[in-house]
Amino acid sequence: MNRRINRRTMLQGTGGALLALPYLNAMAAPVATADAPIRMACVGLNFGFVPRLFFPEGTGRNYKLSARLEPLKTLREEFTVFSGLDHGGEGQGGHGGVHAYLSGILSRNSKGMPEANISIDQKAAQLVGTQTRYPSLELASGNDPNNMICWSRSGVSLPPVTQVETIYNRLFQKVDPRMRNTMQARLAARASILDLVKTDADYLKRNVGQHDRDKLERYFTSVREVEKRLTQASQWLDQPKPTVEYQLPTGANDSNFVDRVPLYYDLMTLALQTDSTRVITLALADIGANYGGFKISRGYHQLTHHGKVPEYITELSIIEQFHMTQLARFLEQLKEVQEPNGKTLLDNSMVLFGSGMGNASSHSNKNLPLILAGGGFRHGEHKSCFKDEAKKKATPAGNLFVSMLQRFGLETDRFGLATTTLTGLEVQG
Repeated sequence: MNRRINRRTMLQGTGGALLALPYLNAMAAPVATADAPIRMACVGLNFGFVPRLFFPEGTGRNYKLSARLEPLKTLREEFTVFSGLDHGGEGQGGHGGVHAYLSGILSRNSKGMPEANISIDQKAAQLVGTQTRYPSLELASGNDPNNMICWSRSGVSLPPVTQVETIYNRLFQKVDPRMRNTMQARLAARASILDLVKTDADYLKRNVGQHDRDKLERYFTSVREVEKRLTQASQWLDQPKPTVEYQLPTGANDSNFVDRVPLYYDLMTLALQTDSTRVITLALADIGANYGGFKISRGYHQLTHHGKVPEYITELSIIEQFHMTQLARFLEQLKEVQEPNGKTLLDNSMVLFGSGMGNASSHSNKNLPLILAGGGFRHGEHKSCFKDEAKKKATPAGNLFVSMLQRFGLETDRFGLATTTLTGLEVQG
């Protein structure tokens, strides 16, 4: 018999615990290893690009750079641009489908999946574990619910850090020794709450229906994941944070979008270089107030619904070209950093750049604009992955993710609904 549970129900345990229900090389010290690990950075734009201005003419190595790819011309041999990749029916939903960018599975369709709609960054972070201070970093320019691109194996979206000053402090601010014991006590108090409420939790699960038991199990799994992160944070309390000469400008948190985005990329470079983490995501969403500092006269979202009006596309191009210029700058930064294994940080870092939106003007999630740079792959091509060019039948983007995960070090031949790697994407010898 199923009992009705009051929505205000709290789980209570011993001790009164309660749980409510649902740059430059000189900027940083080098990684202190004989070799250098593979890293992964994924950048997602919630509105994508105008397709005809993004995708290049021709395929293979002799393709012609499109207007959007022009800022990357000096890096041509460092990246591959893809067409014909998307998430099929599992990723459709207009703006509501963008969150499947790194998972390939809509949240509402994740029930019954072995790891729900886990995103590629969180799958990679499982391999990293406690090797770095942060198994992964989730960053974003704002809290746009349509651009929550990071998902745990329990199907829960991971809230990103949006304030650049907070990101900097987490990476490099030294812990006051006088506060160390206080912080340790706080982490310990929060790290075992499910153990404290175990009796109530077990009783609750026995007295609800199967649907609610499944929901509770996913919820408790997500709480356990948080507890693991708290435990890891406790273990790293006594490890000094890296020293960097980089300083954020005054008032960085309040700066316009155009001034703030380069700071995210700077901090990503430093985080990877200092081995503070090996997995980073950056979700770039709405540009915010004052038109983000761009010289435009309409809102970003309004411009994406351009209806092929030239004036709209001209202003939209200002924003899109800015994003490509910042990507080029980020890749150049990674390329300038020399690693202990004789390669560059770009050689040792896979950078995925793109969107879960194929064409915002028509709310299409098909034919996603995707670029993969670095990571030791053979680049310099435009790869058309359409299975049927005439019918524009796409290849699962998950195949690309399987290739990336294997390169990262995971022994797997599947991710989400994908069961193979991407044909033709090879690692350099």
